[in-house]
Amino acid sequence: MADAFHIEVLKPGLATSVQDKGRQGYYHLGIPPSGALDQYALAAANLLVGNAEDAAVLECTLLGPELLFHRAALIAVTGATMAPKIDGKPMPCNTALAVPAGSRLSFEFVSAGARACLAVAGGIDVPVVLGSRSTYTLGAIGGHEGRRLKAGDKLAIGQPSPRARAGRELPLDLAAHCPKTQTLRVLPGLYDHRLEPESAATFYQDAWTVTSEADRIGYRYKQGRALRFRGREQPFGAGADPSNIVDACYPIGSIQVPAGVEPIILHRDAVSGGGYAMIGTVISADMDKVGQMQPNQSARFEKVTLEQALAARREHHARYDRLRQALSG
Repeated sequence: MADAFHIEVLKPGLATSVQDKGRQGYYHLGIPPSGALDQYALAAANLLVGNAEDAAVLECTLLGPELLFHRAALIAVTGATMAPKIDGKPMPCNTALAVPAGSRLSFEFVSAGARACLAVAGGIDVPVVLGSRSTYTLGAIGGHEGRRLKAGDKLAIGQPSPRARAGRELPLDLAAHCPKTQTLRVLPGLYDHRLEPESAATFYQDAWTVTSEADRIGYRYKQGRALRFRGREQPFGAGADPSNIVDACYPIGSIQVPAGVEPIILHRDAVSGGGYAMIGTVISADMDKVGQMQPNQSARFEKVTLEQALAARREHHARYDRLRQALSG
């Protein structure tokens, strides 16, 4: 008798979850977009196996899962260099691979980047919640039972597209590049005026190192010089710390520095507002880079203008267009 499901989770990996492009329109209610931290890798993996760009995939963080395929499937792994293995045989990333029924899929240790997107032709078939299949673990919504995967979970796959075929490859110039040191472009925030001028300068001069507290909610950095906020009498409703403000909205990518010590870049599972001053926002074109940084890797922040941020966004969208063109067949 055929199994009703396609994939069985034998080992879940470190933090594997179902993600798609994310859910929009609920941030004002405190529900963040979630979705893959590397949105480009999501699109690339899906296009390789003939899916729509926003189909649900498995986002694998640092340590990949081990999966048993009860039915034949077509897969692709993009983003972090986390080479897949089919029945123990290493296979290439950025390539559409046929997985025979009864095979086990596992992964080599990650050698570059932090998050790989595993797409399966047909997409991971979990319920749509508020317009998305993405997992938001803090709210326990979406994905597979609103949580990360665990051993014994069983996943169904949707109907593959006629475009699905093994052997399709991502051109090298369109594949992910995950260096150990990143430059993250920042648009100065609504509250950067709260910094002392010297600290406003050293923030962009120093190299900052990713701490172990780096996840889908936010990336914390250390080892730069502490930032000093201008002294003032705190307004009613603000906390006592100099970095506190009266609560305000937080855009994805915004940078807060509690007590002026360790900057935090808020990512796709972050809360929508709070009482810390936002000294800047990482531009949308660089947010995929943040999600691919490993603990102990370093970044420098580069101040840009709105015009430069918009130009970077246009370049980022142009890369998507080249991706679609390269994999349209």
